[in-house]
Amino acid sequence: MSTKEELLEKVERKTKKKKQNEIVLYNDDYNTFDHVIETLISACEHTPEQAEQCSILVHYKGKCTVKTGPYEELKPRCSKILDAGLSAEIV
Repeated sequence: MSTKEELLEKVERKTKKKKQNEIVLYNDDYNTFDHVIETLISACEHTPEQAEQCSILVHYKGKCTVKTGPYEELKPRCSKILDAGLSAEIV
């Protein structure tokens, strides 16, 4: 095996070990774009542009990953999103 192949194999193993969780936000028929945007800015520390893009994706695609990271960091963020009346889960 060449050095390049060995390096790629090591990188792949390390990448697979670090599982990133995601907060997935789901579309609903109740919340306004403004409310979703404000919630993402507050809960996920999105810029207004990021929050707007996510709200558009959720509206047209039905769902969108709004934050990734370790579960411990995502849990309070997801709780804040749920407390705001939005539908989300950590996957």
